[in-house]
Amino acid sequence: MQIPTVTVSEIPADAYLLDVREDDEWEAGHAPGAAHLPMMEIPVRMAEVPQDGKVVVVCRVGGRSGQVVAYLRQQGWDNVINLDGGMLGWAAAGRPVIADNGRAPHIA
Repeated sequence: MQIPTVTVSEIPADAYLLDVREDDEWEAGHAPGAAHLPMMEIPVRMAEVPQDGKVVVVCRVGGRSGQVVAYLRQQGWDNVINLDGGMLGWAAAGRPVIADNGRAPHIA
């Protein structure tokens, strides 16, 4: 299966950003406005993933998010795409990163 991907500069302005990293990774640094749904919880929480509009799935570098995109597409979500380079690419492109753990944000 071909996994559709976008680069940071190609993310649609109205895209729903879905971060599938673990809780500690999310707390250390994530994109403002992103939704958090850890990869292992996707099968039981799929109803939380929008089925309309573009959904850009992100992890640290793009491996886990690619697996999530493949899984969701097999389940009928044709609107999900993988962020090439993940949150490391996001931060490297100068996009904002915020933290929930009271420390300076970083990509863990």
